[in-house]
Parts: sequence; C-alpha cells; structure tokens
Amino acid sequence: MKLPARLVLALLCLVALSPLKAQNINPDLLTKKWKAHWIFLPNEPDKTYGVYHFRKSFDLPTKPAKFVVHVSADNRYKLYVNGKLVSLGPARGDTYYWNYETVDIAPYLEAGKNTIASLVWNDGEDRPEAQITEWTAFILQGDTEKEDIINTDKTWRGIRDNAFKPLTGVGYPTYYVAGPGEMVDMHQMVKDWQSAGFNDNAWLPAKELDRGQPKGMTDAFGWMLVPSSIPQMEMTNQRINTLRYAKGFTAPTGFPATQTAVTIPANTTASMLLDQTFLTNAYLTLNLSGGDKAGISFTYCESPMANTRGMVKPNRNEVDGYKFAGRKDSIIADGSAGQVFTTMAFRTYKYILVNITTHEQPLTINDIYGTFTGFPFKRQAKLEVADPEMQQILDIGWRTARLCAVETYFDCPYYEQLQYIGDGRIQAMVSYYNAGDDRLARNAINLIDHSRIAEGVTLSRHPSFSPQIISTFSLWYVGMLHDYWMYRNDPKFVKDKLEGVRQVLAFFSKYQQADGSLKKTPYWTFVDWVSTQGWDFGQSPKDKDGNSSVLDMQLLWAYQQAAEMESKLGMPAFATMYNAKASQLKTAIQKKYWDAGRGLYADNKDKNTWSQHANSLAILSGVAQGANVPAIAKRLQNDTTIVSSTIYFKYYVHQAMVKGGLGNNYVKWLDIWRNNIKTGLTTWAEISDLEHNRSDCHAWGASPNIEFFRTVLGVDSYAPGFSKVKVEPHLGSLQNAAGEVPHPNGMVKVNYRKTGAKWAMDVELPMRTDGVFIWKGKSYYLKGGKNSLGI
Repeated sequence: MKLPARLVLALLCLVALSPLKAQNINPDLLTKKWKAHWIFLPNEPDKTYGVYHFRKSFDLPTKPAKFVVHVSADNRYKLYVNGKLVSLGPARGDTYYWNYETVDIAPYLEAGKNTIASLVWNDGEDRPEAQITEWTAFILQGDTEKEDIINTDKTWRGIRDNAFKPLTGVGYPTYYVAGPGEMVDMHQMVKDWQSAGFNDNAWLPAKELDRGQPKGMTDAFGWMLVPSSIPQMEMTNQRINTLRYAKGFTAPTGFPATQTAVTIPANTTASMLLDQTFLTNAYLTLNLSGGDKAGISFTYCESPMANTRGMVKPNRNEVDGYKFAGRKDSIIADGSAGQVFTTMAFRTYKYILVNITTHEQPLTINDIYGTFTGFPFKRQAKLEVADPEMQQILDIGWRTARLCAVETYFDCPYYEQLQYIGDGRIQAMVSYYNAGDDRLARNAINLIDHSRIAEGVTLSRHPSFSPQIISTFSLWYVGMLHDYWMYRNDPKFVKDKLEGVRQVLAFFSKYQQADGSLKKTPYWTFVDWVSTQGWDFGQSPKDKDGNSSVLDMQLLWAYQQAAEMESKLGMPAFATMYNAKASQLKTAIQKKYWDAGRGLYADNKDKNTWSQHANSLAILSGVAQGANVPAIAKRLQNDTTIVSSTIYFKYYVHQAMVKGGLGNNYVKWLDIWRNNIKTGLTTWAEISDLEHNRSDCHAWGASPNIEFFRTVLGVDSYAPGFSKVKVEPHLGSLQNAAGEVPHPNGMVKVNYRKTGAKWAMDVELPMRTDGVFIWKGKSYYLKGGKNSLGI
C-alpha cells in the first residue's frame, strides 16, 4: 500500500535522530539569568497528568550554518524542527542539577518560514520513580542573540492534547515504578501539530513563568539549570521479527518483519502475539487506517507467565498455554487514513500481545515496528576464542548492559529504571572494558555524589523521587570511585569527589565500636538477594549485638580504597587515619569471625552461619593472608555447605577465587549464566531462581563481560589512570585466545597461541604506555607497542 506523504514523514521522524555532539555554550548562559522563560498554558493544572504541544513559527533570511539552542522541560519533551525530531530529554537529574540539552538545529532549518515545536508531558502522580519534578513547564533558549528569536515566551502558542490518559500498573502485584502506559483516543488527538504548515490560530498564547536560571544564581529556585553531560540517545529502526500467532484474521507472509499491510475485518475480535525474539527497549510505532472506534491494546512482556500472581515463568521461548501480562498502551482508532501512534516513552519487551476489537469499519495496520533506544555506546572490545558459548555469553551480557543504560544506568528497564549504586559499579566496569566509554559512569558518580544527605551517607539510588538508603551501597560508591580512578585517566574528577567519600566514612565511623567493628548500622544493609540461613531481605546475618563480618569487611575495603586515593590525590592526614582504622578493623575481624577449625570466616560473632560473601570479602579486603587465601578460594569453589551468592555477588566471589589462584577455572564457574541461556533468556535475570524471577534484565549479572577480558585474557590496570597495564591471562583449557580491550590511550591487543608445550604470547600496548606480563608467577616487562614472548 502506498502511504500518504505526511505518514512517510512521521515514519522517518524517529529514525532521523542521531546522537548530537555537545556544542560550546555561550558562557553568559552558565552564569546569568536567561532571556527565555519557562512556559506553560493558562488555566491548566501544573502538577497532574497532561500532554501538551507548544510551537512557534519564525522567518529566516537564509539557511544558517549554525543555530544552537538549549532546551529542557518538566517532566519530558520531544523537540521538532520543521516536522523532524531533533532532541529528546531532559536527561534525568534533580532540581538542584536540572539538565538541558544543547542542539545545533541548523541542518533542519530553511530560508523563509520555519516552525519549532515541542511535545511536553507530565506523568503526574504516576510518573516514573526516577522522575524528579516541580511542575509542568518547557523552556528553549537560543545560544546567542542570533538565536533569541526562538526563545520561549508568550509569543509561543500551546494546547493540551485531550486524547491522552494514563494507564497504570502491569496487571499483577509487584514493585513497578517505570511510569504509566497511554490510553489514546485518536478522535481527540491533535494531529500534524509539529509540521510547518499547521494552523495554530486556535491555540493559546503561552503563559510565562520564571526566566531560566543556571545553577548558582542568587535567587535560583525550582530548576537549577546545568548543561547535560551526556549525549543524545541512540535511535535505530528495529523491525519486530516474528508473529507467534494470529487469531481472528489471517496474517500475510513476512508480517511483521517486513512492512506488510494487515486488515482486521469489521465486527471482529482479534489478537496476535508479536515476538521480537530478544528483549529490547524501543518506541513502538503503529501506522493504521480506518477502523473507526476500533480498540487496539498492546501488552508489553519480558516473558510469558504460568502464574502472574506468583510471577511463575516457563522457558522464555514457550508461549502456548501461558499468560501475557504487563504494561499496556491502548488506542481508539478514528477511522481516518494515516493514523500514527508512537509511544511517548520507550517500552521494554520481548513479546507484545496485541488485542483488537473492530466495529462497523475494518481496520488496516499499515505497519508496526520499534525504534531501539539507549545510551550510544559503541562496542570496541573483541574476544576471539574457539568456544562459541563464551561469545554467546559475551553478546547476551552486552545486550543486558545496553538495555540497562539509557540516560542513567538502570537496575532494570522494565520495572524500575532506577540507578542503584550496587548495580552501577558493575555496569560502569562493563562500560570501561567493552566500550572504553566513561561518560555515563561519570554521570552516575556525579548523581550519587549529589544524593548525599546531611548524615553523610548517599541514597541507594539517584535520581529517585522517594529517598531510599542502603547504607552498604555507600561503601560500594567508594569502590566505584576507586574503580574510576584506576581505569580512567581523570584524577581531577576523582579528587573533587573525595570530600563526599570522607562524609560517607564519617557516617560509618559513628557506628564503630571500640575495636573498630560495626554495631547496629542503620538503614537497609543489603548485600545480596539471599533468603536462607539467617539472611533477612538481602541482609547478611547478624548476631544479637548487630555484628556482621560482611559489613565489617566491606567497611575495611572502603577504608583501604579511600586511603589509596587520599595518599595520591587528597590529604595525607586522611590516608593515615584511614590506614589506622583499617589496621584496627582487620585485627577485630580476624579475632571475631575467623574459625580455624572450619578454615573460614563466619558471618557473625556467633559463628553459626557461613557464606561465600564473607569469605570472598575476606580475600579481597586482605583479611585472609598467606596459605589461607588459596585454601578459602578452594572452599568458595567447592564447598556446597556454605551460603552461595546469586548472580550479582558472583562478581566479588569470582574476583576472590582468581586472587586465590583459581583463575584458570573461571569459565567453569558460569553455570548460572548457562542456565539463563537454557531457559530462553536473551538478557541476564535479576536473581538465580529463573522460574520465580521478577526481572529478566539486570546488568549486575553482566560481570563475564568484564572477566573474559580482565581474567581470561588477563588485561587489567596496574596503576591509577590505567597508566600501567598488567596482563596476566588465565586460559584454562583454551589453546588459542585473542582479543582487544579499550584503554584510555588506545587499544590493548593480545594473541595467545599454544603449540605443543610452548606458548607464543603477543601483547600490543598503546604507545606511551608500559606494563608487565605475568605467567606462572614470573614477570616480564612490556613496552608501549608490540611485545612478543615465547614461553
């Protein structure tokens, strides 16, 4: 079917957007009140759910070579220039650091009449938990006087789109805070509002609110504006691969993988199950014609369910006889040709259940497809091994990491979209090793640093409208900053964060006893989603006095990491104090929790429970010494009587076993990941119980995307800023392995080949970078450039 020109334009709008590089910002806009006003509409409620359109037309004598604007909104916006989508945002933050995007719209402008338009929406009480808000508003500021013609003020016009209502929840009891779906009546929809030829005479002049104010202004309140530090998100057209079934109509061959029209007869109840074949984040677009008063609903699902109340899930590829429940969008068609529906926010799905009810007029679906979105990471790391399973695990991990990385790191894209520190630390390392990109990690560290409360501890997640404190995550924040210091060459950034580290450690010092160990640390002391042998809602077992070896060891490790950073970047007095506290705490831990008879560290002073968590931290924090280290590592690997960690904490358990000399067994430790694959998952699940699992996508499980490079290929930082490289491969049964790892100065390339009993080891380091190669306890110097060793 040939589509109308305006429909083709609508199809192209989303895919036309590409990541735009940040522009140099007029310095006056960073220090002085903006000329542009925040705008809204008169007589509209400013804090409740609503969808609005704003636009302004203006003339230009010639097509400009450069035309830079700065744009933001509360809650969200999509910005169009002459009908083309050019920016989405703002990147999530908080009111003290409210982001605006900078866009050069010159490529979209023409000589003569131009129109700039924005979709602005507020999800009201149903907003995502990660969405901090004041009230509905929009602002756009030109960079210089040349662009002031488009500054938001009362010359802009706007209208509320009454076609939209929120659809809340996912249809079963769970913690869901990722925002509402949309109920859209096409009869009421404002159409073509972003096009240059649209007549907006019936729209109202905008109401001017306060002028835009950059952070730091004397009278700044509400939104304290800062330039976004991250780029525009990737937007890539993504066809839906498979139709699993169709009921009530006959689907043509190739639908929906290829654009093919489908007609649902009049007075028909129909349904179809679409299968992307892998989990994705995408804006769904539906193009339809006819079908007046027809109802179309979309239910977005990570997986089928055998029981929604208990969230019991089968193999993720099995659909027959199972239920499909989840976040929904619904549309009422208006009977016209060329109707277009695109979700305002992205949806997460592997499956989409589409239910359709037509009335007196048949409905034609001209096309249905997605537009993938996510942080524009580019995969640079490479792994070349003969084992296809390793590449499969790497690919699934990368998909998981990408779906959990949009404007912030997410714990999961479907249910929460919240940036937790425990997750974020691992996600940042995945970003360094796979993409060599630290932009989202810096953004995460900044946001976490901003979240600190008066007591000194950080929030567990930020941005988050409701404050939540997991005090142990503040200690992982210290580790996350230390990771950044070791793997990225940015010492000033780290130095600026040391005051926050001091405040975190000062908070914990209040709860240290005379011997240095913690007692009754407040807030949620989450460690891992374990629920056996004294574990309580993810918290490790404590004795009656509130003692916990896991908490003490985590604090010890944080003191050690803080001391290292202070000694190089900060104040030596703090380094001295932290080292003294670490020494005292190490003695207390050894005395309270070590059981020589079992050869393990107990979870608490009563010595009645034992875990991988406590004993891996004993190795990583240096409490375990000498011959105890390899002995404990073997117990971590082989002892089934101690509490095992879930997929998340395996990140630390595996590091401990490598430190204990077992790195050649790394590939043998991946049964949790193999079980995910056997269960049909295309991303890593939140916990190890795959049948009763809530989230099918948690990037805290993507640690093999670190360890295949750090442990198997052996490429690791050997000094702050990755200024020196350590290469210590653990090849196990592999006879040949090669790969590349991004480095701040370029790429580290390795190639290992075994012939008979001899190894040929080639290592190429970036120029101006040296390091060490370690093999069976012997060290070899590595220079910048190519190094070849025969061992």
